[in-house]
Amino acid sequence: MPGKHQHFQEPEVGCCGKYFLFGFNIVFWVLGALFLAIGLWAWGEKGVLSNISALTDLGGLDPVWLFVVVGGVMSVLGFAGCIGALRENTFLLKFFSVFLGLIFFLELATGILAFVFKDWIRDQLNLFINNNVKAYRDDIDLQNLIDFAQEYWSCCGARGPNDWNLNIYFNCTDLNPSRERCGVPFSCCVRDPAEDVLNTQCGYDVRLKLELEQQGSIHTKGCVGQFEKWLQDNLIVVAGVFVGIALLQIFGICLAQNLVSDIKAVKANWIKHDDGYKLLK
Repeated sequence: MPGKHQHFQEPEVGCCGKYFLFGFNIVFWVLGALFLAIGLWAWGEKGVLSNISALTDLGGLDPVWLFVVVGGVMSVLGFAGCIGALRENTFLLKFFSVFLGLIFFLELATGILAFVFKDWIRDQLNLFINNNVKAYRDDIDLQNLIDFAQEYWSCCGARGPNDWNLNIYFNCTDLNPSRERCGVPFSCCVRDPAEDVLNTQCGYDVRLKLELEQQGSIHTKGCVGQFEKWLQDNLIVVAGVFVGIALLQIFGICLAQNLVSDIKAVKANWIKHDDGYKLLK
């Protein structure tokens, strides 16, 4: 209409998305730094930091690796997202989006491959557990992890108690001088609810008994089978957790990309205004 001026709203960076991304990532960053610090502290206590070769000497998995790797990835992602949002740095925001996207597709590919190649995954899991059974006494963190898994899933070994023949302290060979010969760790034992004090010697000589006699003293099912059963029983919860994580990742990527678009629009508007100012001069 004549006599009226139309006012066009200039593009601006959305504060809500910016500070939500900043707040979310600062929590992520702090948690990642905490995990990393715990991992490095644990390695320091075990003397790994003063002897790096100890990382390769262990035959099984050092659980501290999980803290270090997860903490490192969370710290890098949290730093990129936090500083990128606060400083409106498109490079860091793009790095955050791409890195998070790669993790998402890696998780998706792992899930699909695990479903398609179930038998191969089961064999690899058996092999992985048995390698850790061999190294049971070599690392206290690995020992605690195996004990936790066997107690939680009421299992013993990968396929059964005889897998403990792979460990030099528990095998049944005549040359084994260990008191734990032909036994299993206490975490394989069937706990008596009436016992107030944990009997750490309950697995001694138990594999010298017949299999039917063993069932009253120890868990005779393997951890791979028990883990599969646990997954089936808790399928909805497990699927819900993975879907929730996936949605958070997608939400983070979309939020970062939206912020990048806003920043680019503002910069383009500045360039347009600068060009107009130069023409007026």
